[in-house]
This record gives sequence, structure tokens and C-alpha cells, in this order.
Amino acid sequence: MEQSETRVLVVAFRTAAAPTLIEAVRSRAAEGPCRFILLVPATAQGFDRVANPEEHGRSDAEAVLELALPALEEAAGGAVEGRVGDGEPLAAVQDELDSVEHPYDEVIVSTLPGQSSRWIRSDLPHRIARFTGVPVTHVIATDMRPEPAHGPPPAHETSPLGPLAVLSWGGRRAGE
Repeated sequence: MEQSETRVLVVAFRTAAAPTLIEAVRSRAAEGPCRFILLVPATAQGFDRVANPEEHGRSDAEAVLELALPALEEAAGGAVEGRVGDGEPLAAVQDELDSVEHPYDEVIVSTLPGQSSRWIRSDLPHRIARFTGVPVTHVIATDMRPEPAHGPPPAHETSPLGPLAVLSWGGRRAGE
């Protein structure tokens, strides 16, 4: 008997290419045949005061898809569809569910850690679980720091006094 394909919706923005999410997709794909769809809400990060935040959010989301899809496809062992959704994540999920013929079997939500995440502060993973009625896996990207630069330190960090070098700033005053 052939095992049916599990439809998995992956919801992420800044963490879409995080190693923890990539590993979660790899692990899920190893359990059996899956079809993954990456949904990136068009959240306008830091564009609160621009004329058209939706346009910036859409272009940011498209850039996220371009970066994340190759890594997720490698982890999934096949194609991963990418979609840009509404700027409000729960509305993006609702729109996605309304637009598909077959329902999703699972959802993976990837967030930043702790209170730095607006999605955690708004309880998004639990809200998606209540809304969809399907199992939701919450992946917390704990490894989002960029790789450390290799090579010699910049010239301004080579002072033998290190942080104490600021004490010599400003030169000497007259009469000293």
C-alpha cells in the first residue's frame, strides 16, 4: 500500500533560512513523503513610517523566499513551493487555507526566540493551531547570528589597551 503525501505548511519570515528550520524540514521529510509550502507573510519590518509599507513588505518577503527556498528544497529532498502572504501572519495562513483545494495536514511555524519575537508575543503558533485544527510544530531559531568573520581584527581593535584606549581620547589639556 502506497503512503499518501503529507501536506506541510511552513510559516516563517526572518527565520526562513535558519538552520533549526532547515533541520525541522529535513527531519519531517525523513518521516515519509511530504509536500512543503513556505508561506512568508509580507511583513514590513522596520517600514512603519514609509509611504507604502505593504510594497516594502512584499519585496522583503520575496527576498526571503529567494534566500530560503534552495536550502529548504535541499532539506526536503525535492521542490518546495514558496508563497508571499498577507502582512499579518494569521491572515496569511487563513488566506492560504482558503486558496487551496486540499487542506494541510501539518504546520511548522518558525520564530525568533523569546520576547524578541512579535510572533511569540502574539502567541501565533497556538493561534494557528486553534485556527487550523492540525498539528503545529513551533521551531525557535536560536542560531540566527551571522558567522563570525575570520581574519585579523579591524585596525581600531588592535590597541594594546583595548576598551581602555578611550580614556586617552581628547588629548591633553593645557597645563597638564
